[in-house]
Amino acid sequence: MAKKTAPLLPPTAELLWQFGDRLRLARLRRRLPAKQVAERAGMSPMTLRSLERGGSGVTMGAYLAVMQVLGVERDLDLLARTDTLGRDLQDARLPAHSRTTARPKPLSTPSKTPPTRPTPVGKPAEQHAPDWNGFASSEALADLIDPTPPPPKKRR
Repeated sequence: MAKKTAPLLPPTAELLWQFGDRLRLARLRRRLPAKQVAERAGMSPMTLRSLERGGSGVTMGAYLAVMQVLGVERDLDLLARTDTLGRDLQDARLPAHSRTTARPKPLSTPSKTPPTRPTPVGKPAEQHAPDWNGFASSEALADLIDPTPPPPKKRR
């Protein structure tokens, strides 16, 4: 007996159908028979047929195996990369700054190496320093810490 899958909303089911259709078109453009793609992907031709029709019961691994056979597996890296909704939700939960005055400068001496930004994808690193969230050294990161403790709270 087949396993039950969670029902998809119609727009989501349509997206899955379009994805399966794009994989079918990629196979046809490469002039690969379905039997050969199914064999290389380690599945039955029936599973490949269901996948190309956007079947929600087909595993993500099966979709990825077909993408690998077709040479488009790197496209999976593009999915949910930006996640604007998640970032907006995360930013909404950040606390507002309560101080209006600037922090006093730390007493320690500044680092000799300037802070660096993380290297963007596809661009070579300019320095060979470890990446501590955008800082070239632990000293540069330590310079951001306020050395003065907050004043004690008054009790009533």
